[in-house]
Amino acid sequence: MYIEYIMNTMNDELCFPITFSIPESKCISLEDLLLLQKTKRTSNLIPGSHETYIYNTEEVYYNEYRESYFAITKKKGGWDCLRHYEIIANGCIPYFENIEQCPQDTMVLLPKELILQGNQLYHKNQAIDDLEFIQEWNEIIRKQLCFLQEHLSCKKMSEYILQKTNHPLTSRILYLSGNTTPDYLRCLTLIGFKQLLGIHCHDSPKIPHIYQETPNHYHQLYGKGMTYTNIIDKELRNDALDETIEQDLRDKKYDVIIYGSFHRGTPYYDLISSIYAPNQLIFMCGEEGHHCDCRKWTSKGHYAFVREPHS
Repeated sequence: MYIEYIMNTMNDELCFPITFSIPESKCISLEDLLLLQKTKRTSNLIPGSHETYIYNTEEVYYNEYRESYFAITKKKGGWDCLRHYEIIANGCIPYFENIEQCPQDTMVLLPKELILQGNQLYHKNQAIDDLEFIQEWNEIIRKQLCFLQEHLSCKKMSEYILQKTNHPLTSRILYLSGNTTPDYLRCLTLIGFKQLLGIHCHDSPKIPHIYQETPNHYHQLYGKGMTYTNIIDKELRNDALDETIEQDLRDKKYDVIIYGSFHRGTPYYDLISSIYAPNQLIFMCGEEGHHCDCRKWTSKGHYAFVREPHS
């Protein structure tokens, strides 16, 4: 019954797959890739081995990958993980354990074939000073990095959402949340929309940790705040709009309403659904290890984007 439910959900013409993304500013350039000084074959950071979680700043964490040819990654709570993107973004090939077992409709947007090529090179166990190894490694990481930048940046993900829902890339968006605690999918896609639209995408309530503000305590957030905090210029938010949310909704100021995580709250839904057309509402699910009820929304004519239909 569960598999039948999942297949019905993902075959819903209003339901689309989505994954995490990464700010383009966190991706090393192809030019800088050539300058990396690799000192080890495989990163010392092992997912699930907490004794290896010794990196307290983003710079030190990123440098661990920049110094390594490969880094191990794998399914933990779910298949999709920000770590996959961070590894590639820092010029390192992910060795993805058991990726062959990943369900077909999970991590749909990731370049699984390129990741499998990286796995195959890892298993060859060649010396890191072997010319053939270096040439093959360079070819694979360049392809993975280009794919990441061209398809999986935060901004590209925001464009993907609007294109799939047939909304212009110039839409005015109200991006709603039930709370402001970190949620990778909500935060990363919001970063993308702010980069794409600036003040024409308004987050309510304000998600403070994505903005460049001081003083800050980003390191106290989930994942020590790495990769998804301190990104957006605070001038790209009009705080005065917080005071006029309900009136602006009644005046149809916005073209699209996005709920960054419908599992964590749907503020103003009754008001919005009485004013806006069903296809102007988009609901996102970034959860893992759950039975997603997105058909609750698509059955009403709303769009839904689901990260982990399987876990």
